[in-house]
Amino acid sequence: MRVLIVEDEPLLAEAIRDGLRLEAIAADIAGDGDTALELLGYNAYDIAVLDRDIPGPSGDEVAERIVASGRGTPILMLTAADRLDDKASGFGLGADDYLTKPVELRELVLRLRALDRRRAHNRPPVRELAGLRLDPFRREVYRAGRYVALTRKQFAVLEVLVAAEGGVVSAEDLLERAWDENADPFTNAVRITVSALRKRLGEPAIITTVAGAGYRIETERSLAERADDTERSLPERADDSEERP
Repeated sequence: MRVLIVEDEPLLAEAIRDGLRLEAIAADIAGDGDTALELLGYNAYDIAVLDRDIPGPSGDEVAERIVASGRGTPILMLTAADRLDDKASGFGLGADDYLTKPVELRELVLRLRALDRRRAHNRPPVRELAGLRLDPFRREVYRAGRYVALTRKQFAVLEVLVAAEGGVVSAEDLLERAWDENADPFTNAVRITVSALRKRLGEPAIITTVAGAGYRIETERSLAERADDTERSLPERADDSEERP
């Protein structure tokens, strides 16, 4: 998951960002409305965490622009405006959730996970694919019933690949969804992380590199077909029952 934190208090914004990273949630920061709109214009965020009282276009204006864009990006308003009328107006602007400061990081994470689940309502909270079982809330992965210990970044990459349900995900998309805006677009971090992830998941390798396109998770059907192809390619052994000279 990748979120945008729109907050003009640098220390608070950085504390939230660092806390979310510990939960395998990539986060960028915008300190004003103009920066928020710019980042929203060229990044595909899963959720916007939005303070209402920010410089430039206000948080309310940013919320209206998000709704008008038609992208369907969920909005979680995180603000000091705590009156019932404030909350009512926030929801009226299109907010999907509303939290008042100060907030416990754990609650924020739970709300973000819930919004992400609603956003992808057609996908079950616990995702299963090709013998993998991935629980995004407990951050646990099992393969064929065996627990697989992953780093935060490995988990984030696997979560994106599993969500694609066997579709190809480019290195650029992985970099955008699992890293933040400070990631070097020319970095080999994606390749290194995918390679380490393959080793953690064990044999047979379940993540395939699609030349010139990206990576994908092998489905159970493709794994079975690959095993059949391997078996057919083996040289036939002489029947032990045959008479030998």
